[in-house]
Formats: sequence, structure tokens, C-alpha cells
Amino acid sequence: MTAPLDAPGKTTEVSPEAVLAGAGVKAVQGRSLGQIAWMHLKRDKVALVGAGVVVLLIVIAIFAPLIVGLFGHPPNEFHQEMIDTSTMTPKGGTGIGGEFLFGVEPVNGRDLFSRVIYGARISLLIAVLATLLSVVIGTVMGVMAGYFGGWADTLISRTMDVFLAFPLLVFAMALVGVLGQFEQSLGVKGDTLRIGLLIFVIGFFNWPYIGRIIRGQTLSLREREFVDAARSLGARGPYILFREILPNLIAPILIYATLLIPTNVLFEAALSFLGVGIQAPTATWGGMLSQAVKFYNVPHFMFFPGMAIFITVLAFNLFGDGLRDALDPKSSR
Repeated sequence: MTAPLDAPGKTTEVSPEAVLAGAGVKAVQGRSLGQIAWMHLKRDKVALVGAGVVVLLIVIAIFAPLIVGLFGHPPNEFHQEMIDTSTMTPKGGTGIGGEFLFGVEPVNGRDLFSRVIYGARISLLIAVLATLLSVVIGTVMGVMAGYFGGWADTLISRTMDVFLAFPLLVFAMALVGVLGQFEQSLGVKGDTLRIGLLIFVIGFFNWPYIGRIIRGQTLSLREREFVDAARSLGARGPYILFREILPNLIAPILIYATLLIPTNVLFEAALSFLGVGIQAPTATWGGMLSQAVKFYNVPHFMFFPGMAIFITVLAFNLFGDGLRDALDPKSSR
């Protein structure tokens, strides 16, 4: 038996049996918020599948020339021998075979597989960069509005209302109307100027959506005990913003970014479908869908780019939903 506790200042003898019993007990190890989030995320198999598809799409977009070189043909190369001259449709209905995995386009016979692969580069590039622009502007404006309050909050909030009421699609179509003049006067060739314009339009005019979320989170965080403790220790505004509030906003920023990317993919596809996006012959998913409308009797022409958009949006949404559950401490497990 163990001896009773002695008076202060005296040592207490412990039996050898008690020492041996506690020898096999492991010390409790602390886990960071990132480790806890990963532990919950890896339990969500659906979210992991979505994340795997997202990674696969990124790899396909980066290594598109290599993939096309191995399994396809140049995206703008014509293959008139695959076209039936009487109907201007692919021979056999689709042209799908060993050399053309997704078949060929009507009229010109371009490799549909190669164009879908290259379309991933344009769609993901515009969507990701536009989302990054929206996140940066929305985070900065939302934090300023929520933390400082007063006239700054009023000015930024009313600016958000104006942007949210702005007819974005009409504005994009109007900009494209004058874009040709700038391309000729500046001597810009290719799609560089048009890609930059789409990134600016989609990203700059979508920041109020994430700005409102960040503003609401900041309003809640600035009244928390750890912020009051930092103020009581003499911390100034910049320190509180960057060291206390901003780290606690990483979770909602990541969650909303993963959910905003598929929205931007759809918006870019819609602009290309309406003819105000990236122009031919550059391959985009929306542009291929716009051309496929004229050939309703060739279903594969619409099926493959449509499925590419569907899989991309679904994968990002599944991953974003799982990430939200993993980073939200109040969600049910």
C-alpha cells in the first residue's frame, strides 16, 4: 500500500507496484488544429474523392501538352479525313477510335480529347486566379469593415451593396465589345489580354460575397476574450489584426475559396458560351458547348465538355463541403 500524503516539505514514498503500473502509460500528446482537421477530413471518403479529382484536374491542366502528345493530336489540327463530306459530321457518328479517344468535332475534325484537355487549362487558370483576386480583396475589405467599424464599416458595406447590385454579365459583354479596338491598337496577340480581362471582371466584382462573410466573422472575433487580452497587454491594431484575428479567419477563407472556384468555372463557361469569353480557336469548355448547340445530332460533341464542367464543379463542391465540416468545430462528427 502507498503511504499517506505527508506534510508540506516532506517526500512521499511510492510503492514499486505503482511505479511499474504507470510505466506503460503514454503521455498525452497535444494536437494542433490542422492535425484535428485532417483527422476529421480523412474520415470523409466523399471529400477525399473530391480532393483527388481536384488534384487530378490540376495535374491534367499543368501537363496538358504531355498528355495530348501521348494520347491525342494537336488541339487545332484539322482531320478532314474523319469527316463525312455529305453531312459534315464525323464518320461513324462520333469518330471515336484508337487515335481519337473522344471522337472528333464536326466540319473540321479536330481532336475533341485534346481540346477538352487544353480547355481545362483555360477554365482552371481563370477560375483560380479570379478566386484568388476575390479572396484577397474581400478579406482585406471585410477585416477592415468588421474591426474598425464606424464610418469605415458604413463606407465598405455600402460599396459591397453597389457591387452586388452591379449587372456583371452585361458589364462583361460591354467590355468585350471594345476589347477588339484595344487589341489592335496595343498590338497584343493571342488570348493574354482577354484572359486578364476575364480574371479582372470575375474576380474584382465577386469580392463582396466573401467580404460579407469575413466582415461578420471579424465582428464576432473582435469581441472575444483573446482580443481583449491582447489589448490589455498593449497590443496595437496591426498586431491584433495579423496575429490574433487573421489566423482565426483562415478556415472560412479556405472553405469559401473552394466553393467559389466552381462558381467561377461556371461563370467563365457561361461567358464563353455567349461568345464574350476566350475566342476560337483556343479551346474552352464553354466555347465547345456553344459550338455544339449547332450540332444537336452529334451528342458526343456536347457530352464531353459538359461532363468536364460537371465533374470539375462537383469535385470542388464535395471537397469544399468536407473541408467545411472538418474545420468547423461546432459541426457534428
